[in-house]
Amino acid sequence: MMGKKNWTAGLLSLTILVTAACGSSETNTAGGSTNAAGSANAAASGEKTKITFYSYNLATAGQKDGTQKLIDEFEAANPDIEIEGIPVASPDINAKVQADIAAGSPPDVAQLVFDGLDYIANNFGAKPLEDLVPEDELAQAFEGFSPNGLKLGQLNGKTYGLPFTFSTPVLFYNAKLFADAGLDPEQPPATWAEVKQYALQIAEKTGATGVHIGGSVGNDWIVQALIGSNGGKVLSDDRKTIEFGSEEAVGAIEMWQDMIASGAMGKLNDSEVMEAFSQGQVGMLLFTSALQSSFLTAAEAGGWELKSAAMPSFDGKPTTPVNSGSALFILSDDEAKQQAAWKFLQFVTSERGYTIITSEIGYLPLRPAIVDDPQYLKDWVEQNPLIKPNLEQLERLNPWVSYPGPNWYQIETILLEAVQKSIQSTDDVSTIMQEAQTRAQSLVQ
Repeated sequence: MMGKKNWTAGLLSLTILVTAACGSSETNTAGGSTNAAGSANAAASGEKTKITFYSYNLATAGQKDGTQKLIDEFEAANPDIEIEGIPVASPDINAKVQADIAAGSPPDVAQLVFDGLDYIANNFGAKPLEDLVPEDELAQAFEGFSPNGLKLGQLNGKTYGLPFTFSTPVLFYNAKLFADAGLDPEQPPATWAEVKQYALQIAEKTGATGVHIGGSVGNDWIVQALIGSNGGKVLSDDRKTIEFGSEEAVGAIEMWQDMIASGAMGKLNDSEVMEAFSQGQVGMLLFTSALQSSFLTAAEAGGWELKSAAMPSFDGKPTTPVNSGSALFILSDDEAKQQAAWKFLQFVTSERGYTIITSEIGYLPLRPAIVDDPQYLKDWVEQNPLIKPNLEQLERLNPWVSYPGPNWYQIETILLEAVQKSIQSTDDVSTIMQEAQTRAQSLVQ
């Protein structure tokens, strides 16, 4: 086992990684400003066009080097364009962009998360790619891109954000604890009923925590995935009606509450459980697939084997995995910068770009064909089979729903607070969720 000091450092790294994987949902007015440089005139005179790029990956240990490699390779291939990568911590990036817009100096490109899509499109001046790029050129650029992935950055038929880095909810599990509990490590649970059964057996036979479902704080993408997998929605298709209190939504949260009430799941928070899982003290963990690399390192150090499976289903219902992660948004009003930014977006989401993103940063490739191409990811995927359940979930992916209007973050917070209240008590889930729905509906604009 690793020493306490190393585990503390490991927990810090995992916490930072999870924040970066899920992104930030705050949109306050704190933050500074950065002046954009370069112009159409500079480009015409033969000078470099300079693009400012706000990125939380650049501010994240374990993701910084791979992101910088994307920038370096792009600049080498495009000597007339300079990318000024500006690290901004995930919890601060929306606020900094908003402050810099107010100051008249927005970044040219920003890496922002999907739950703010509606607000970004309507308040940050994000430029739809359809307004910047000829139709045939855009169609060619989108060829080979995951259709389910591409729609994540689209709103009202236009592409405001080009999907960049993202993950899905994956069930990680400890093969040693499975074996110690008399379970077959090659047969992970496929339904939540089976998860409960396995978790209780692990708790009884080994004394470890059976399972933990992450995502009840911070961002609601896992909550949305659970509700959707039980046939529900958080928002109506016309984006006018909150549906937290529906029978299907309530049923999903009741399952979660029952996991804790039955003893299958403990009461650790997400940060605590990441450390406990790393130390081999938790049997199963549903959380972001972006943690795979860190958990592999922990498993090797701790003498146990990490395995992964797809998100479990509610009996008889198809799962609807929801993504976490980010898209790249072009915010510049300068035509030369817009075209340079478009070139940058094309490269980082190309076959080569996603080879770097997947193998060196840890996110999914949104160009699925490259996983079978020896020029790109074929060899890497064969050496890293744990990514396969995550890849398969691309085919069932549902977009991370962004709530309408300026109160989007408050609506998301109301949902998460209702989930927390439900799972940490034995109170009636239906009452809690319907009250949350009513409160949230009053904020829809």
